Amino acid sequence: MVAGKLKKVVRIILRLPLYALAIPAVLVIRMIRPWVLVRFGDLGSPRIGHFAGNTEVYCCEQDARINVPDQRYVDLFYLVWPICNKQLASMWRRVLRVWPMWILASISTVNRVIPGGADHEIGSNTQHDRDVHNLYDRFPPHLAFTTEEDAKGKACLAAMGIPPSIPFVCLNVRDNAYLDAHQSHDWRYHNFRDSDVQNYVLAAEELADRGYFVIRMGAKVCDAIKSSHPRVIDYATNGMRTDFMDIYLCAKCEFMISTGDGLVGVPKLFRRPAVMVNAVPLGYFLTYYSNLIGITKHHYLLGNSQELTLSEIFTHGVGFSLRASDYESKAVQLIENTPEEIRDVVVEMVERLNGAWQAHEDDEALQKHFWDIFPIDAVEAYEGRPLHGEIRARFGTAFLRNNRAWLR
Repeated sequence: MVAGKLKKVVRIILRLPLYALAIPAVLVIRMIRPWVLVRFGDLGSPRIGHFAGNTEVYCCEQDARINVPDQRYVDLFYLVWPICNKQLASMWRRVLRVWPMWILASISTVNRVIPGGADHEIGSNTQHDRDVHNLYDRFPPHLAFTTEEDAKGKACLAAMGIPPSIPFVCLNVRDNAYLDAHQSHDWRYHNFRDSDVQNYVLAAEELADRGYFVIRMGAKVCDAIKSSHPRVIDYATNGMRTDFMDIYLCAKCEFMISTGDGLVGVPKLFRRPAVMVNAVPLGYFLTYYSNLIGITKHHYLLGNSQELTLSEIFTHGVGFSLRASDYESKAVQLIENTPEEIRDVVVEMVERLNGAWQAHEDDEALQKHFWDIFPIDAVEAYEGRPLHGEIRARFGTAFLRNNRAWLR
């Protein structure tokens, strides 16, 4: 603790000359405000979900003229270390004005200290990744690979044994390995979102038997996936993982299977479909994304083995809980989806994509019943912003068929 405070003091002292140089820059920026508004912001680069999602929402809002100034303006961004993915940083530099951190962070800090600086902060339209205006369906992706990058990606796929004509699915299962590697912060409050990758083997091998390759993703993972199927590739542990291929695979996959960690923001950025499994908290379900099907963990009351119904999840106060301690204090135990539940929702995505999906007579009624109960008008507790726009996603059909009593 003492060492950390000492490092912070040393950093402030070392930055004093930069702050001194930033003062005249801020004064000039204030002086030219009547003619051009200069705004600053960071790109959330330490966490890939925010780096991808927040930034893409910002770009879409610029296209839609939402949350933009009513005068001529220039937005300047900087990256914050550590940068979670260098390939994504390189691609954002192609479409945004990204300045060196040592310049712009100092100017941004001084701007906040001098009264009247709020108008020069890019602000809330880059501080969330929820597309509540449903802009992903209106605008194309803002990032693209160069010709050289595309050739590199195809060569890497070939090296992994994936032919050009064979589709592949990305599998990303959240565990505590990545955040535990960042010891500067205690991330255990996120552990309620973790899942056991072995519960996904049934779905992965079902996909493989249907002709897909399945690529298990992850920069750091706790365990290798236990599958001997030749079409199931543990890219997270086989030594082939790179920042570049993380982005390329997410952009080119048929769809991603995700537990709701940050990496799912990358296929969304490229408008690829996604299957969400073990999604919690349920109130943060990605309702706005039309290419998404998802299911949630089971919520049980400790002591009496009673599963909370859909409405009880919210009335019991855990529908929007973002910390493990919230569930503990409410005596709620989260139980992961079974391998069969995971397989069923994955098969639904496959069959919807290839046109083979066979609906039951009451499927749409079950879907409507779910969304009638779901609090679609919910807002963030800490800033009061809406969490949901128009409902475009679907909840897993087999889950609803098999858990009709839960729908109350």
